[in-house]
Amino acid sequence: MNNIDTVKAFVADWSGLDAENLASYFTEDGTYFNIPAQPVTGRENIRQFIAGFTATWSETNWDILNITEDNGIVYCERLDRTRTTNGDVDLPCFGVFEMKDGKIHVWRDYFDMGTFVNAMTGS
Repeated sequence: MNNIDTVKAFVADWSGLDAENLASYFTEDGTYFNIPAQPVTGRENIRQFIAGFTATWSETNWDILNITEDNGIVYCERLDRTRTTNGDVDLPCFGVFEMKDGKIHVWRDYFDMGTFVNAMTGS
């Protein structure tokens, strides 16, 4: 699989809400930087982080709006549609994926925290 296909598969696999599977896309020393939170490094730490914040999710589907690659970095604009026990949110996101040997080495995901928090609190 090329880098764009890997990111597309990763994005599609979020609908399975399987933290173990999602973490498997990362290098062993990979980093997930869910901006504006603090970065998480190491595949096992990433698995635990994903499992923690998706614990209240009942369904999620991520739509890729635009995707491109330049020099081993994949840029992916998405709309993440998520249903949770706390509320539902359609969250515009932009992910930057630094790839290494077919795996995600660093993922920086940018979104508006206010949009997310307002959806979860009903504000």
